Amino acid sequence: MQFKLYTDVHEFYMDTYDMLMRHEAQNLIPLGNIIIGHEGKDKTDWRDPVNWLMATISDRKGIQLTAIMTPPHNITLYATDNIINPEAINCLIDGLNDREIPGVTTEKTLAEYFAKEYTLHKGITFRTTMNQRIYELTAVNPDIQEVGIVRLLDEKDIHFFPYWAEAFYAAESYGKTEMSIPQDADPYLYRIASKKIYILEDNGIPVSMAGYTRVMQTAIGVAFVYTPPYERRKGYATSIVAQISQLALDKGFTKCVLYTDLANPTSNSIYQKIGYRPICDSLQLKFQS
Repeated sequence: MQFKLYTDVHEFYMDTYDMLMRHEAQNLIPLGNIIIGHEGKDKTDWRDPVNWLMATISDRKGIQLTAIMTPPHNITLYATDNIINPEAINCLIDGLNDREIPGVTTEKTLAEYFAKEYTLHKGITFRTTMNQRIYELTAVNPDIQEVGIVRLLDEKDIHFFPYWAEAFYAAESYGKTEMSIPQDADPYLYRIASKKIYILEDNGIPVSMAGYTRVMQTAIGVAFVYTPPYERRKGYATSIVAQISQLALDKGFTKCVLYTDLANPTSNSIYQKIGYRPICDSLQLKFQS
């Protein structure tokens, strides 16, 4: 087995892109990231490839394992064709040496296998921070009743959007209620300028939001789904996700992809009602001493 560490994101892109595309929806995160790095249009925060960890493990048949980490986020892995090669896992762990790896986010079976081997090697432990399911949509259920009007988030929304964004981040851990109070407008103005987030209005009042994340060749990620507690159970989340999913399909994408927290039965039910179908389960695991 050969461990190859990359410093050139373009070379990494060329070596791994076609491999990752074999399971495009499953590889939303690594594919989206290497596209961002390869295009080089956005280097804010974690998006500058100079700080990334990019590696492949190969044998005479080719690449068996792909790894990418965009600090401070977890490492993401893909076992080629979802066939876990224990020798490749061990080779990766040896190659990582003393690099700080906060955790792993990837397909469930691979995440568990890697975490067990990595923590055994390092003499540490791990815990699950989220059980996820990856969904894919190729057609919106025509029976979905649309409520309200969807529009792009814009600068006039700065008076409420930062609070919605922080509430969304807090809710990423299902049942969590603590949220940060926004202090600096710049991160939220960045999101507004990206033109990827949409607001649902009902009678002219903002009631829900959702947006796009990583953009791939034929797929696009859907995320940032948030409805304030006082506007829930009115069909708003269902309506905005259905509408922006259809908008993506109308733009030429063949599929929409999203992650859900399996601890949240409401969101999982909503997405399936819209037409999203499960692709695989994924785990977020955190390493700890």
